[in-house]
Amino acid sequence: MAASHRLKPLSRVAVSGGTHGNEMSGIHLVKHWLRDPTELRRSSFTVTPFLGNPRAIEKCVRHVGQDLNRSFTTRLLSSAEAEDEPYEVSRAREINQTYGPKGSAQAFDFMFDLHNTTANMGTCLIVDSEESLLPMHMCHYIQTHHTWSRCPIYLYKLPGEETYAIDSVAKAGLALELGPQPQGVVRASLFAEMRALMACALDFIELFNSGMVFPAFEIEAYKITGRMDYPCYPDEDISAMVHPKLQDKDFLPLSPGDPIFQTFSGEETLYEGNTTIYPAFINEAAYYEKKVAFAMTEKCIFSIPSLQRE
Repeated sequence: MAASHRLKPLSRVAVSGGTHGNEMSGIHLVKHWLRDPTELRRSSFTVTPFLGNPRAIEKCVRHVGQDLNRSFTTRLLSSAEAEDEPYEVSRAREINQTYGPKGSAQAFDFMFDLHNTTANMGTCLIVDSEESLLPMHMCHYIQTHHTWSRCPIYLYKLPGEETYAIDSVAKAGLALELGPQPQGVVRASLFAEMRALMACALDFIELFNSGMVFPAFEIEAYKITGRMDYPCYPDEDISAMVHPKLQDKDFLPLSPGDPIFQTFSGEETLYEGNTTIYPAFINEAAYYEKKVAFAMTEKCIFSIPSLQRE
């Protein structure tokens, strides 16, 4: 039997709500916890809730200058302060100083990042890659113990890409992505589910810290392979919309020849890839500014080794 992987117990955990200022479940959950942190308390570690992007939250917009959740690259975090830089760049440095620095020994042990999507993703667990051992074990624990919904795992990092999300300033992290929920709206059912997911994840950390051995397992996850852009006119206006047959089909198979777009005059565009893919973030409202219609993923099975604390 292979030796168990050992990691140090976790002592400091952070939770960001409002990394995007119009995704309301996390914003209201963190505001609730800032008023009353009782349900975050566990005996073996501390949990610090914070609001990721206060200026965007105030205006109820995704961001005020640029996407905060793409602002944690080494280049941006190490760049000199500039007068005309977007607010999110200086905010990223501030978060990095408080909860990181990214890649350092003094960084927080774990960070949760709470999101909503307008896409039909259900309750989705987002990890940078399958090599992140602790988050993958946490996902497996959530899938086993949180029985409200299916909880697919989405691996967001492309090969050779640097981690750029807010939770990358901590030693490990997990984003919760719940939808569909319109921007600027809080839905009680998704709020309740996010709260239950967080309780489940914190219970996992408590068990890990107590010395429980988590055995090896195989797990299914959706790994990003690229992004599908909207067709555009020469002036860069989009020239088509997501096809009705693709709409709301997140994490379902899309095969070569299946329709993906419909032009505004009613013509179909078919998927021309060579293999079946599993789209995610289909017709996500926030991705129109990026001209992204959906993320392309492949469904993979990963073998995750056993884990216990040192």
